[in-house]
Amino acid sequence: MARNTNTVMNLGAQGPLVIFSKSDCCMSDSMKILFYGFGANPTIYELDQLQNGNQLERELVALGRGPSVPMVFIGGELVGGPNEVTSLHVRGELVRRLLTARAIHIWNNEKRG
Repeated sequence: MARNTNTVMNLGAQGPLVIFSKSDCCMSDSMKILFYGFGANPTIYELDQLQNGNQLERELVALGRGPSVPMVFIGGELVGGPNEVTSLHVRGELVRRLLTARAIHIWNNEKRG
């Protein structure tokens, strides 16, 4: 039977963009930089700085989506880690999902002369 993942799922649903991270993880930093580049202001849970960080990490592992961090929720929905986020971005779906979730409010990727 899968471990209880209620806390992580509840936290992931509390904002338009939620990232579970570790402050010393380069992939977590890369995900944050990507989202900041879109103008997002994610809610970030640094597991290595939280008293219940170990419990949250166990819940993330129990979700079965690969490494525990970084783990991204958009619009309350678990997207996954760097592979899933990058895949959405490459397919041109990431910005649309961020806009729909109201994690960003405007996006214009046209080059200005």
